[in-house]
Amino acid sequence: MEPKVIWIIAAIVIAAAIVLAFAWRQRRSAHLRQKFGREYDRAVEEKHDVRAAEAALEARARRVAKLHIKPLTPSDAAAFGASWRQIQSQFVDDPKGAVISADRLIGEVMAARGYPLDDFEQRANDLSVDHPAVVTNYRAAREIVRRHAQGQASTEDLRQAMVFHRALFDELLATTADSDRLHGHTPEMARRR
Repeated sequence: MEPKVIWIIAAIVIAAAIVLAFAWRQRRSAHLRQKFGREYDRAVEEKHDVRAAEAALEARARRVAKLHIKPLTPSDAAAFGASWRQIQSQFVDDPKGAVISADRLIGEVMAARGYPLDDFEQRANDLSVDHPAVVTNYRAAREIVRRHAQGQASTEDLRQAMVFHRALFDELLATTADSDRLHGHTPEMARRR
């Protein structure tokens, strides 16, 4: 083969590799953007670099995959649901106490599901993998709780924190049956497994 032909083939191979790498990165970015939603944008803003943000999001997913996250049993879900209803009724007379109790109950449900209760930011990062739609609300609720501790949250702010907590609570309250239904598993499929 002539050297000129070798150079042309090499150039074509290199160009194809570049196009494939670009397409792979675009597909990866689209997948992460779809999976993490607003949390993707938050990570990019925080890191000031798309590649670093995407690497951080993938690291979150790998971390959570190693955890033993499990759905609640129906009896645990019922008990937590009863606790939530009690906290909601407490809000009328003691909004501040109810928000603090709701935050604590979220932690108890997370622990029962198998989430580690590290510092808040790690907890939120872990939640963002399976619950990206509500993690932003969880962060906002936590910020209201922080402002409340400093005496800077109004009753309306506390009400909003309860709404934010409720959205996450509802997602975390998933039972084994809920999880199977959401993932397309039927009792018949479970017997075949």
